[in-house]
Amino acid sequence: MTRRSASLREVSPSEIVRGTDTRDMLARAQRQAEDRSYDDYLIVDVDAHQFETQSWPQIVEYVKNPVIKGIAESFENNGRMYPGILQSTGWPNYQHMAGRIPHERGLEEPTGDAPDVHPDVVLARRAMDSMGIDYQVVFPTPMLVLGLHPEPETEAALAEAYNAWMMERVVPGDDRLLFLPYVPFNDPAAAEATVREYLDNPRVAGFVVTSCRYRPVHHNCYMRLYSMLEEAGKPIAFHAGPNWEKDGYVGQLNRFLTVHAVSFALCNIVHLSNWVINGIPERFPRLKSIWVESGLSWLPFVMQRLDSEYLMRSSEAPLLRRMPSDYIREMYFTNQPMEFTSPRMLEATFAEINAETQLLYSSDWPHWDFDLPSVIFDLPFLSDEARRNIMGLNACRAFGLDLKKRSPGTPRTQEKTDD
Repeated sequence: MTRRSASLREVSPSEIVRGTDTRDMLARAQRQAEDRSYDDYLIVDVDAHQFETQSWPQIVEYVKNPVIKGIAESFENNGRMYPGILQSTGWPNYQHMAGRIPHERGLEEPTGDAPDVHPDVVLARRAMDSMGIDYQVVFPTPMLVLGLHPEPETEAALAEAYNAWMMERVVPGDDRLLFLPYVPFNDPAAAEATVREYLDNPRVAGFVVTSCRYRPVHHNCYMRLYSMLEEAGKPIAFHAGPNWEKDGYVGQLNRFLTVHAVSFALCNIVHLSNWVINGIPERFPRLKSIWVESGLSWLPFVMQRLDSEYLMRSSEAPLLRRMPSDYIREMYFTNQPMEFTSPRMLEATFAEINAETQLLYSSDWPHWDFDLPSVIFDLPFLSDEARRNIMGLNACRAFGLDLKKRSPGTPRTQEKTDD
């Protein structure tokens, strides 16, 4: 039998260790889901994560370049990966707050004797079932900074290996998992090859760019890539990431708190501004873009700022036929981490970005600042239609998928427990 909330042991934050069962960590979330009766809501989590480097030996098996494979193997330690091969960015591993958030350092919870199911699939099921989620898009964690690696060939080789590993070892384990292959953006030819390889795969909902080092998103070398995605009807997602390099303004920040607050938003501010002002939405009007994990509060600022500048300097954006904010309102955004401190400003932000049709629920689980579905469900200013759209139906439109609610009692591939 599957575990119900009555059999869960709710743990306090001080009790959580790297081996704590996800279902116990999320016991309160499961009770919350039952109290709110999500059974009538399709819930799609558009941003969740895995600690893929805990499966580093498996991923390395898929690296084709023998030199890069040897380097990758040298970073292995007791079946895991030292961060050095990825972390060329100056990003210290501050997410776990010096160990005070143990599960941010990598999960060690037992996943049962299921040789045919990858542990990442077991962990994803536990999280989805606990939070009341029907489908989940899974992104990497350490590899979010791979795009900042100084060697494009290393990024391309590791991205190819990660995608192959996901498609062979993880994604087939549960049809509720949606996958966006990692696009090695610093190598345009490799990026196009990635799209060609996975374009027609029914388990692929779109493609993700995590970060880029050498070229901006509007560089001409990416136009064929965008054309391919537009023709196929697959969205491109830009997943924000941290950056604490010593050069530039971000390097002056002296606390991870400010790095997390500023750099995630700054990442997508730069990409989105270049995307709009250089006319990508005009050149590829049917290409859908999704902006992931940078929160929402920066959007009204960017919309107003770009509009004001455009009115004074429209000659610098000759491809635009409308105000910059008009293009932004047609893009998709994920909520996490959603800023709660001013309900009035949050409601105004929702209105400004057309959240009813453009916002996508995301949890960011298992990261320390994750958001439960209740962050959307409980908002007093949303209509029921808006709530349903944001929690799942907008994702169906963004990805072009016809997803069905997993109603109570619908058979699911679930692990057994001894409760």
